[in-house]
This record gives sequence, structure tokens and C-alpha cells, in this order.
Amino acid sequence: MGGISLNRLSQLAIAWALLLVVCASAGRAQDSARLLATSGVSQIEGAAGGGLAPWAVISGYGTRDAIGGTLHGTYVALPDFALSSVGASIGLYDRLELSYAHEWFDTGNAGARLGVGRGYQFNLDVVGAKLRLIGDAVWDQDRWLPQIAIGAQFKAAGSHALLASLGASSPDGADVYIAATKLFLAQSLLVNATVLATRANQFGLLGFGGDRNRTYSAQFEGSAALLLRRWLAVGGEVRTKPDNLGFAAEGTAFDAFVACFLGKHLSATLAFLALGPIARQGDQNGVYLSLQTGF
Repeated sequence: MGGISLNRLSQLAIAWALLLVVCASAGRAQDSARLLATSGVSQIEGAAGGGLAPWAVISGYGTRDAIGGTLHGTYVALPDFALSSVGASIGLYDRLELSYAHEWFDTGNAGARLGVGRGYQFNLDVVGAKLRLIGDAVWDQDRWLPQIAIGAQFKAAGSHALLASLGASSPDGADVYIAATKLFLAQSLLVNATVLATRANQFGLLGFGGDRNRTYSAQFEGSAALLLRRWLAVGGEVRTKPDNLGFAAEGTAFDAFVACFLGKHLSATLAFLALGPIARQGDQNGVYLSLQTGF
């Protein structure tokens, strides 16, 4: 089906209304060692960063002497599918991040066309770890060195027999990445670049490796965010993906987002998301809404 249905549009209207309520309530954050919005939001796989890409920042607002953390809920409405994610993360002394996310990928009516059954759901569990190596994205304003972190996400998909029939080499896998994040305070601009070693199909929801390629490949993830206010950011992201399955081509993902931060305990992100083709159902462009609470 082409375009977004009336039901999807109603979901979009509700999402915008919710975002406006959050933005209207946004006030000045309490002073602390970590600036408002500098912990990013929750990536769909649970790490601190943007919606698509993990950044080098550590989740929550904990300083080097404290612990922080977040809880998130995310919903993605696409023309033929829907993706939901819930998760939690903890940041230990602004050095180590541990995270968990569970994802549901609902095939909707496309499930019947694909022969797996209408509304069939693929599931994915993601356990992540991130370690800040050097640099400070906020406080190193007198030098060009960004904050740099390494991380890994260990992923386990369900539907093992079905994934094998689609050509996936394995239902489980791990992504490894290095991220560099820099905040230019004078320009109110944050930039991030992440290099990811992965063999995941559709982020891991369709398993790992395939009949076209079974090995790891290097992928790029980039983010840029402009702080219009201390509590309001706009930006965009790009994430390249491997194309391992002969069953269905896979393309690059993009988003354009607006994020509101209600103090340091609640944020909302709304985005236009373009995921490229999924499972022979054409390009999947839709709406992304994520809510995060933390400390």
C-alpha cells in the first residue's frame, strides 16, 4: 500500500499534540554538571544517542561522581509495518553505559502477503555496553578532540526457523562500534559520527548474515543536532545498512527530528523516518515517536 493511511495520520496528530504539550511545559533546567540535552535521547536499540545512531555520550545525567539512567518507549508507524521498542539504560560515573531494549516488529497486512500471517511479529532483544575512552563532548571546548567511546550490542532475534527460511545465517549476533561526539557550544551544534561493524539484517530483526553475505561489514552512522533553545533541538541522522539477504534488498535509513527536553527527567522526540525497502514491500517512510524519562 502506498502512503500513510488515515489511521497513521491520526497517530501522527496525536504524536504532535503530545509533543506540543511537552514543549509548552519545557522550562529552565536545574543547574548541574551536565547540561540539559547533552545525554541525547534513547536510540531504538537502547543506547544513548539519536534515534538511529548511538553517540559517544553516556546515558542519563550522572556526573563522574554519580549514576544516571533512563527508561524509554518508542513507536514507529510505517505504511506496511509498525515497530515498537521499550528499554532501559544506566550510566555509571559518566564512563560506562549498560542498556537493554526489546523490539516488536509487527508485519500488519503485509504479513499475509509475505505468507507468515497477518500481524505476525518479529522480536529482538538487545543488550548493550558502551565505554567512554577519551574526551568530553561538552567541556573540551578549547580543543577539537571529540568525546570517543566504543560499544557493543548483543542481539537475539526470535522466529529462528522462519529467519533461516528467509536466508539468515543466524538468529543471534553482535554489533561493535566506535563513536565520536562533539558539541560546539558557541554554535549550539552537536555532531556525531559512528562506525559500526555489523552483519545485522534490518537492525537484527531479520537475523544476521545471509545468502548474499555472511561476514561483517563496516557501516556509517552520522548525526547532527542544532539546539534552538536549551530545551529544543532539531536535526537529522543517516545510517547505512548491509544488504545480506537475497530475499529482499535493504537500503540506507534517514531521519529528521525535533526533540523537546522537559527538564532532565522527561524528553520527547518526533521524527520523520525513511528506512528504505523492507521485505519487498517498497520504501517504508513513516513517523517515529519516542518518550524518555531519566535522571
